[in-house]
Amino acid sequence: MRTSSALLSCLIGIVLVSGTQSTGSPTTGTSHERVVESDPLELRTQQKRYQSLTRQLSQLAPARPYILVDTARNHLYIKQRDRVLLDALASTGSGGILDKPGEREGQWVFDTPRGEFVVQSKLVNPVWVKPDWAFVEEGLEIPARQANRIELGVLGEYALGFGKGYFIHGTLYTRLLGKNVTHGCIRLNDTDLKSVYQLARVGTPIMIF
Repeated sequence: MRTSSALLSCLIGIVLVSGTQSTGSPTTGTSHERVVESDPLELRTQQKRYQSLTRQLSQLAPARPYILVDTARNHLYIKQRDRVLLDALASTGSGGILDKPGEREGQWVFDTPRGEFVVQSKLVNPVWVKPDWAFVEEGLEIPARQANRIELGVLGEYALGFGKGYFIHGTLYTRLLGKNVTHGCIRLNDTDLKSVYQLARVGTPIMIF
């Protein structure tokens, strides 16, 4: 994945250079304007490098399906090389902050983690075990008994865990899909969630940015 990222950065740079050279558009400086003239030979060289890197990136993409999550646009994709198998509207972390009671500097930060992960578990009819922050947020006392933390039917029919308590799961609030409203998990509607569950397996890569 690091090799893929490096190639992608290089590819973007080539696209920018090639675009500047091909348009010949004016560039504003601090005290005057200058026109960048195109160099046909250099442009052809950059185009060949672009094509070569595009082929390399295609070869480095996972052969099996992988999950890609765009937290800015709130979309979850399942891709297989260059093919998009699923484009799903999602909800991701709100970025909100909640103070931990009794701790002067303790806080919960409700962000969806960015980086590279894998599907660690696949659950059917998952049960939500409410964490401490869920009670604090509602102004309720944190229960001592585990049984008082259980809530049924709020996560949808499936859940895919990718570590540290984060899941891809369903939602009761489909009207909020496309917004940054969660406590860090990734929410989908029932139909898209079922597709993700069927296409992914334990070990499927997840890339979140």
